[in-house]
Amino acid sequence: MKKITVLIVDDHAIVRDGLRLILETFEDIAVVGEAADGQQALREAQRVRPDVVLMDLSMPLLNGVEATRQITRARPGTKVIVLSTYSDDEHVQQALEAGAAGYLMKETASKDLLRAIQEARKGGAFFSPSIAMRLLKQCRNRHPESKTAAVRELSSRQKEVVQLIAEGYSSNAMAGLLCVATKTVEKHRQAVMKKLDIHNIAALTRYAVSSGIVDSNYVPIARSQRARSSPINVQQKPALSPTELAA
Repeated sequence: MKKITVLIVDDHAIVRDGLRLILETFEDIAVVGEAADGQQALREAQRVRPDVVLMDLSMPLLNGVEATRQITRARPGTKVIVLSTYSDDEHVQQALEAGAAGYLMKETASKDLLRAIQEARKGGAFFSPSIAMRLLKQCRNRHPESKTAAVRELSSRQKEVVQLIAEGYSSNAMAGLLCVATKTVEKHRQAVMKKLDIHNIAALTRYAVSSGIVDSNYVPIARSQRARSSPINVQQKPALSPTELAA
């Protein structure tokens, strides 16, 4: 029997290690790769061509929703199952709109994880019980359009730029990460701000957090705070101060 190939995507190594140990106990599953951020997930999905991707939502460089959208668009045969700590309607809806075939909480039982992978491989869907019940209720009540409508106005590349701006990357750094010219990054930045009617980085960062493009954990803290709490070179990324973010 051909094994179901799985790519694990999570920015925490301990989570990836734990998932790998669980999945390796199942005879019909083979873990073929790992990724620690959204950009790496795209590269690995193209390289190893997995049947199923286990996708975290909150990641640096490219969030799990946008990574899911790009993977399912580029490889329709690859199914994405979100594995997250977030259970609210907003995150679930964003993941489903991006093409996810399932949504599980990280505390889910290993047997449910196995069933989700098997169902996704067959073209089905699988959700944690609490999420499945809410989805059913929303379907019956015709859940209204959410605030994600504004996010859908942005192209995939524009969402990537918004996330990287919110994470504190300079235009030159973004150009290197996205393999485009700095002028191209600047054009995307201008187009985003015009489309959203946002004209400063602090407001754009708040928008990125509130709309789910980037998790608040990845919004840079003040340089002075970072210098005290981390040995990382503070010149790696420019940071916004709490005063600027509150502006």
